[in-house]
Amino acid sequence: MTSDRLRPPPPARPLLRLYLAPESALPRRIDGAWWPRTADLPAELPQLLSGLPPGWGRILSVRVNGTVWTGAPAHMLVRDRVVRVRGTTTAHASGTVVLMAPGHGRRDLLVVPPEATERAAASLVSAAGLAAESGSSAC
Repeated sequence: MTSDRLRPPPPARPLLRLYLAPESALPRRIDGAWWPRTADLPAELPQLLSGLPPGWGRILSVRVNGTVWTGAPAHMLVRDRVVRVRGTTTAHASGTVVLMAPGHGRRDLLVVPPEATERAAASLVSAAGLAAESGSSAC
């Protein structure tokens, strides 16, 4: 008979690599930066949405670059809610993910390419006016 104490623990989930701009009353172009580990949107989006600040509201719509993300479905079930996923091919959306929550508005996140090195990611995050230390989770 096998004891639960002898079973290895499940593998730890990697930390969400998300860097948020400080809250401000002033509008900004980018609200944060997200560095996913893969281009597999169904695998990456649930962790992103689960790690957002509660003040951002319930994200019900996401707009992504349809040429960058693989396997982007039209709808996903994330944390007991249906999230609409729209793909776009417009140039201004190539490096961003747009999150929309009714009553809370729109949030734009710069997407750091999954294959980026730590140095390249830090450079992109810094160029967006975000400090890597201000992230909600470390790399």
